[in-house]
Amino acid sequence: MAPKPQKRKRTKHAKTKMTLPVSEEAEPLNMESMGHPEIYPLVLTTKTQEIFNCRVDEDVTEEQPYKLIKKEDIFVDFANRAAVSDFYPVKKIVQEYPGDELLLVYDRDFKYGLNFYLIGTEEGKENYLNPPELPEEQEEYKDHIPEETYIYRPPISKPWVSLGSEKEIEEESVKESTKQITYMISRKRSEFGAPIKFSDQNASSVKDAYIECTAYSDKNFTLKQLERDVGMQVVPQIKETSTQTRWTHPKNAATQYYPREFLEEEKEALGQSKTLTEFLNSVSTSVEIALQQNEIMNTFIHDWKCLAEEEGTFGDKTDTHLKEYQSFTDLHSLTEKMITCVSWHPVIYGLIAVSVAVRLSFEERVHFSGKLLLQPSLILFWSFSDPIHPQLMLESPDDIFCFQFCPTDPNIIAGGCINGQVVMWDITAHADRIENIKAGGSRSKKVTLKPMFLLEPESNKEAIYIRHCAVSSIESGHRKVITDIHWLPDTFEINRLGNVFENRSGISCQLVTCSADCTICFWDIRPQKALTPQPQAEKKKEESIEIPFDIPSTFLHLDLSWKPLSKIRLSKGETTLDHCPTKLSLSEDNLLFKAQEKILAQSKAVKAGEMNPYQNLENALSNILKPIDDFCTKFFVGTEEGEVIYTDWKMERDPETGRFMAKKPVSLYTVHDGAVHTVQRSPFYKDIILTVGGWNVAIWKEGIMTGPLLQSCCAPKRYTSGHWSLTRPGVFYIGREDGYIDIWDLLEKTHEPAQSQNICITMIMYIKPWTFSAKQQFIAIADYYGTLHILEIPWTLSHPSTNEVSSVSHYFEREVKHLEYVEQRRKIREQEKREMELELEKKKVKTFQKSKEQLEAELKMDYESYLELEKTILTNLGLSKEKESMSYVELV
Repeated sequence: MAPKPQKRKRTKHAKTKMTLPVSEEAEPLNMESMGHPEIYPLVLTTKTQEIFNCRVDEDVTEEQPYKLIKKEDIFVDFANRAAVSDFYPVKKIVQEYPGDELLLVYDRDFKYGLNFYLIGTEEGKENYLNPPELPEEQEEYKDHIPEETYIYRPPISKPWVSLGSEKEIEEESVKESTKQITYMISRKRSEFGAPIKFSDQNASSVKDAYIECTAYSDKNFTLKQLERDVGMQVVPQIKETSTQTRWTHPKNAATQYYPREFLEEEKEALGQSKTLTEFLNSVSTSVEIALQQNEIMNTFIHDWKCLAEEEGTFGDKTDTHLKEYQSFTDLHSLTEKMITCVSWHPVIYGLIAVSVAVRLSFEERVHFSGKLLLQPSLILFWSFSDPIHPQLMLESPDDIFCFQFCPTDPNIIAGGCINGQVVMWDITAHADRIENIKAGGSRSKKVTLKPMFLLEPESNKEAIYIRHCAVSSIESGHRKVITDIHWLPDTFEINRLGNVFENRSGISCQLVTCSADCTICFWDIRPQKALTPQPQAEKKKEESIEIPFDIPSTFLHLDLSWKPLSKIRLSKGETTLDHCPTKLSLSEDNLLFKAQEKILAQSKAVKAGEMNPYQNLENALSNILKPIDDFCTKFFVGTEEGEVIYTDWKMERDPETGRFMAKKPVSLYTVHDGAVHTVQRSPFYKDIILTVGGWNVAIWKEGIMTGPLLQSCCAPKRYTSGHWSLTRPGVFYIGREDGYIDIWDLLEKTHEPAQSQNICITMIMYIKPWTFSAKQQFIAIADYYGTLHILEIPWTLSHPSTNEVSSVSHYFEREVKHLEYVEQRRKIREQEKREMELELEKKKVKTFQKSKEQLEAELKMDYESYLELEKTILTNLGLSKEKESMSYVELV
């Protein structure tokens, strides 16, 4: 087989491919067939164009498409590049050329097939540079003659001439060095096309189906051990022995003693005895002191026991750190998510719910909005019995940033989305699944809460997706992300104007939310138009709507039509801007910490067969509203700018416009230098509030308008979350952005945290403690990477001292008195400052109230003193004056 002809490299302007034989003996290609034997087409690469300064569109253009090249330069190129030179095909033409310069023409339209062509004769060179002039008649005739169309003729193949390139190809090629093995697999002709049946079999029971490859020593290789690392540990011998005292048979015995009495003669003798009188006189004083001591102090108190209690309460260093107990991570999620909110189940111990969201900024969410729609937004229910598989998954239309269990029914859950919608779930149908607790061997009929740790691990492996029951209207709700959500207690309800009434339903049926769109909304889950009769057409239309089987109809009347009952805007006063709330705390929030027993009683009543009150919310709307007097409608709000606002949710009529508007804030303080992440009331004191934001922490007392009771200094890292302790009134936990948690103990230190502990390597997003039993407490800490850490709280941080509630209360009272003292001193200083300013003004007024005679007398005295000074200076200098200076009176 003949080798293929070698191809030259094309430039970027080449439109056709031509193969040129490169050989000294071969004749160069010319255009004799087209009537131009002096033209020789060439292919000039970019490198050659740079060498001879004939670059396309720079040195040679459409206006001047030619270039004169010296013959000596071409010979130099032959000497440097030999056969690689682009002029090598016309080497013979160049050598025989009579002149010193050859004409190289740029063929822009590829008229002769290549990008350049060389004119090999002097006559052709002169004709191209100086074309002959034609008569006008011939030129006009030439204009009318149509141009001949170019006819492409394929190149003629010529024999291959080797230049050594095949050796390089052969060296770079890969060749197989090992001998190939050929296998032939065959089967019987009768088995072709027969049906195949697969079945399971035990590999170890069938012969030749299981082959064990065991390790064996190869005699061809011997390894010598040169060094061995051996560790030894000396362990003392331990011996256990026990002894038991033999107990003899018990016997019942009784003994009666009779007092020995003196005789009458002995009594008289002792009464007259001097020794007895002296003894009584000497010991009477010490006996009286002993009796007084018995009355003053308790001699039967256990001193050692009390001493141990005080040590364990105030800084027992043996057990003060949080211990890692469990951790949960969603291993099935394909995207990177963070935890936004955490809440323990109010009834079932060991069950915790977390909401997750994608870790993206606003710009990234807009960019990946199409992909995010395909991924579900979930609330995950984790159980201590299975740290890998979630027990339930609540679906929502968008990422949830806050949620809360209903205080009266833990199967009702409300959440706030990033798009501003409020979502409702009802998990009553799945309550038996998450409460399927292993009973064990006890036959006690008493209903008790059993921990989820006793669940069988294989009972809850398959997670269930639960769709939401209702979602609020997009047009009427919040415009931005909902940052906080709270259920109102079942003791009261409010109307559109913010007035407080007794709860007609007896259950929690209203919500309050705050959002980044500068609004606070109150929501009512009951149908607002229940009393107005509906037309028959609308009733038939509602009945014709098919409800999916997996969605409860509890809140179907709210879906996509739920509007807020009332909306409040926190105005900044004179400007048109509003405050942006992030967290809020109502005056009744501390009651939710103590509602666990009530929730348990209601859940038992529902299980016993009573009707769930959330299934029929319309019944109680016909009752008459009874107003509640002397109810505190004020609440605390934390803003995005670090402000803490104390305001009222009641509406007031604007005297100018006549509309109902939100009241102005009662007080406003800018304490935090960043967004407020936590606003929470103490579970022990209903008027003590903890706020966390920026780089500091503050504790407030409701009713004190002079400032916070406690304000910490700037922390090394920014604070991101916080929570009060559920059992110790002076302890609270603060999370930082570097993964540390600061534990504050007001009985130990008030100016800095009592201790700091590292939990994770990233930012802490949420903190939620929970009391499992009297002896065991847990705290849930969520981080930015989507991991939920469950830690056990030590004894010293969970068990209060004997008088800790009163001690912390006295501390707050002292701080209140300190603030009052500071406020009084400030008022006194301001009064003194005003008095000093008044005195200065009086002095200025006195200076301007002088009479004309007094001013003239003062000026005369000043002038006379000036003359005396002038005379003294001239006398000291020895200068004489011819005329005496005129006096001030003569001048006047």
